[in-house]
Amino acid sequence: MTAVLRADGLTKRYGRHPGLVEANLDIPAGRVVGLVGPNGAGKSTLLGLTSGLIEPTSGTIEVLGSRPAANGSQLARVGFVAQDTPVYAGLSVGDHLRLGARLNKRWDEQLARRRITQVGLDPSQKAGRLSGGQRAQLALTIAAAKRPELLIFDEPVAALDPLARRQFLQHLMEFVSELEVTVILSSHLLSDLERVCDHLVLLASARVQLAGEVDDLLSVHYRIVGSRDDVANLPPGFDVISAEHRSRQSTLVVRRTGTAPLPQSFAGAERLDLEEMVLAYMTRATDPSGASSHHSPALETLR
Repeated sequence: MTAVLRADGLTKRYGRHPGLVEANLDIPAGRVVGLVGPNGAGKSTLLGLTSGLIEPTSGTIEVLGSRPAANGSQLARVGFVAQDTPVYAGLSVGDHLRLGARLNKRWDEQLARRRITQVGLDPSQKAGRLSGGQRAQLALTIAAAKRPELLIFDEPVAALDPLARRQFLQHLMEFVSELEVTVILSSHLLSDLERVCDHLVLLASARVQLAGEVDDLLSVHYRIVGSRDDVANLPPGFDVISAEHRSRQSTLVVRRTGTAPLPQSFAGAERLDLEEMVLAYMTRATDPSGASSHHSPALETLR
């Protein structure tokens, strides 16, 4: 399957500060990718590298089969909406559409006008007078009307109220269906991502902690409860992601890395939801001492 984004040892440093370290990624076409991680994890750095706004320090990255921003044709295939969904406050909604048509050879005027009408934007209204949700809808429409093959969003809904977030994500998924576009969506709001994303990239401490198809990842992660002795004798083939110990029992989040069955001594193994899995990895990355001695330093990618 064709990769929309492929990275091999991708590294970006800002002086001595690591922005992203040795990232290996292979993201197939047609996915809605949730990019998650705490502040400073490297999300904006990865998106900047993907869009060609910044250059890597070392390693390689290919987007749609070529170097990011290699030429005008490659740029036309990528739509990017930065944080706070920036628009030009002094220009009207209609001015934005006319500017989009002038700057983008593949501009779909019919799609742009239809979507502006659908979300109730007045073409004569200045962008500076739009609400946060309306600005987000305008930015989304402009990015989609480029008819890109890849849409990139850097925290587009962080400042929106729940209704505006829901409407934005609903229209985003309509674009995904209509344009058959791949989306990379960075967000702290895991509940929103759980509704729309089928692929996950988790960053923490400037490194990729976990990546792959959401269903595949969830299928190998469990919450299990057992005695502290059971924890000490956990068989090979299980990576302990996080552990909470009490006087008589321990609760673990584990990842099955082999074919061994779950030990019978552990009661009530439960599958995790996306938020629980992500938080377990973020905790492990930021506080390695909080995980069990079974913590494996190898952080694999599921494809």
